[in-house]
Amino acid sequence: MARTRIVIAAAATLLVAACGAPDSPNSSSGATDGPVPEKPDSAVTLNVLDVAGNLQLTQGMIDGFAAKNKDQIQKVTYSKATAPELVGKVKAQQAANRVDIDLVLTGVDGLAAGIDQGLWTTLLPAQSARLPGMSNYLPGAAAMQKLAGDYGVTVTYYPSGPLIEYLPTLQNPPKTAEELLAYAKANPGAVQYARPSNSGPGRTFLMGLPYLLGDSDPKDPVNGWSKTWAYLAELNKYVTLYPSSTSETMKNLANGSAKIIATTTGWDINPRVLGTVPKEAKVGTLEGFHWVTDAHYAVIPRGVPVAKQAAILNLLKDMLTPEQQAKAYDKGYFYPGPAVKDVTLSMAPADSQQALAEFGRPEYEQLIADHPVEVPLDAKSLVTAFDRWDREIGGAKVKK
Repeated sequence: MARTRIVIAAAATLLVAACGAPDSPNSSSGATDGPVPEKPDSAVTLNVLDVAGNLQLTQGMIDGFAAKNKDQIQKVTYSKATAPELVGKVKAQQAANRVDIDLVLTGVDGLAAGIDQGLWTTLLPAQSARLPGMSNYLPGAAAMQKLAGDYGVTVTYYPSGPLIEYLPTLQNPPKTAEELLAYAKANPGAVQYARPSNSGPGRTFLMGLPYLLGDSDPKDPVNGWSKTWAYLAELNKYVTLYPSSTSETMKNLANGSAKIIATTTGWDINPRVLGTVPKEAKVGTLEGFHWVTDAHYAVIPRGVPVAKQAAILNLLKDMLTPEQQAKAYDKGYFYPGPAVKDVTLSMAPADSQQALAEFGRPEYEQLIADHPVEVPLDAKSLVTAFDRWDREIGGAKVKK
């Protein structure tokens, strides 16, 4: 498995150190810097922002901890936004010295953008002893954790994709990237993937292409993706629009306006469980594909009071126990989902077991075993790739 480490630019590090954490004078939870206590002095309200759909996997974990620890958490409020909205929301609050978002649940996209902008509180290695579950990560989750640097904690993980999805009415689905391009050319508007900066399948397709096409350096979108950018530019000629979310591509597949979409293991299973996509939908791989893994992270914005940080650290410790991680199987949304070892489907809630027995795909186990597993781009490279895609490929066709 590829090993990737993020080196945060010295200038960004100096900026964070110089600015420190902004005060939050309107918060009742105390100071924003200094040592983090074992527990808050009194129960706090936690405001959780989800930009990755992660609550589908983890809200049960969070609510369960809060119910059992009312001396630490009085109430949890939840809100959702898109990953591209995240930076603006957090930066505005930090600029106003009033940080009302205490915990962010994000994918690689929001994590990377926040690291690039210096938005997150440094958690590691200072708090690693308080998070013993991190030493029990699956190998893939441990590799994904390296992408977080010192700023985030991996809470869920899956091998992801890229996969293609289609309905059984499609005869002779593409088997190679070249065949996919030929199909798109012959059927304008039929191939679809969502804007990569706001879509797990979209960014997985973007990062998976260099492996499929044999590019010179799959980890360098600036100097190593000549084949990939050329391919995407050619494919763009035959793509009518790029939905702003993955869920839109699923609806379009179901209604027939798209014939082939980019997908992942979880985005294949869960929409079929929910009935968004017909149960009989098929998935396929393209010749030479590598899995590009994905994860969801918990990050704390700079400026969150230390009392709230204490409650969050205790919450994360609980979320990384095998018993809580079993809830991450959900109904296949991030299949499999758990980030730590020794979490079997038999430990999951009964509705998860039932959903995966009916809608899961037995072939996934062999596909995971038979194909190389790669970590995504590091934070700076991912931001660079998103920006170039928006400017040069599909930004003008993104459906608002």
